[in-house]
Amino acid sequence: MIIRSIFQLDRGQKESRVLRILLLSAVALLIVAAIAVKWAPTHAATTPGPYAIGLWGDLPYSDQQANVGVPNLIADMNSQKLIFTVHDGDLKAGSTECTDAVYLRAIGYFNSLKGAAMFTPGDNDWTDCDRTAGYNSLAQLDKERKLFFSTQFSLGQKPMKQEVQSSPLCLGVSGPVPCVENRRWTFRGVTYATLNVQGSCNNLCDTNPDPNEYAARNAADIAWLQDTFTEANTLNSAAIMFIAQADPGWDLTDGTRAPTRNPMTLAETDGAADGFQDLLVALRDQVVAFKKPVAWVHGDSHYFRTDKPLLDSLGRRLENFTRVETFGDNVFKNNPEWDDNNVHWLKVLVDARTREVFAYQPQIVPGNRVAVPAP
Repeated sequence: MIIRSIFQLDRGQKESRVLRILLLSAVALLIVAAIAVKWAPTHAATTPGPYAIGLWGDLPYSDQQANVGVPNLIADMNSQKLIFTVHDGDLKAGSTECTDAVYLRAIGYFNSLKGAAMFTPGDNDWTDCDRTAGYNSLAQLDKERKLFFSTQFSLGQKPMKQEVQSSPLCLGVSGPVPCVENRRWTFRGVTYATLNVQGSCNNLCDTNPDPNEYAARNAADIAWLQDTFTEANTLNSAAIMFIAQADPGWDLTDGTRAPTRNPMTLAETDGAADGFQDLLVALRDQVVAFKKPVAWVHGDSHYFRTDKPLLDSLGRRLENFTRVETFGDNVFKNNPEWDDNNVHWLKVLVDARTREVFAYQPQIVPGNRVAVPAP
């Protein structure tokens, strides 16, 4: 009918009518496109269905890892259509200098990842900077907050908007500041959160321990942890995953890699300063109340594993809790070409509709195999 009406008009009227139709069509297409762009991320984040994420950390610790191993690892992650990745801290070896180049190199890594890229600081990045003359741990943490956490968005080529902790306050070199490194996001029915929890006794030991900094950050971490469970309950999330740096120790079995801890009281047994008991007790209380799957991801002791080391106060294993430790550095001082031996990552398949929600698949990067070369 539109075409017939057009041919009944004179030429000028026809051209005017055609232009109006084309203009209206173009406007309609633009409106549809704008709605699609605005709607798509929210829809993708809430529509049920499986997806994959990548976990890595404690890298790089050497030039070999920085120049060969990590680029190989990132290329491998980029080949697998990951929604996001999380690095659980330690951008360098603990006793090396905390130069700006270390942080800028890391930003380059994160922004070369095709999906969103998340990060939580590690002790090598800031608390251990006190080991080197001329560096101050709080000044380095301030720098990380400015470089990695200056907006509400993650890093990566498809940044994801995150919730950012604003209170309680942590400490910076000049006094109280927001703990902007503590982040939270929910994707397809699963809630994720990062916590600034550090190895080396959580800044209560090693060079220049800082109990005031610890106390402020620990209170903020516990509040963020509890808030995360509250939000997950509000959203009816199927599971929660926390990502932090430190291996706090969970029981009496692993003294070579972490503090030994009474698994029922969660108190450290070796007489050292305990920077984790209050956090672990708060975590356990929330895990029991939540009932659904909770994963705690960390690095620090460089030993890939998934297990269930958290017990209740009666000594019963908490079935809904899983500890996940990522791969990490394995430097061979006499054979630097072997340093990629442990430069790998963990793929997690996530589906909120399944009973356990998370399925873990270690990814051995073919180009980083050392002891047994790839076939």
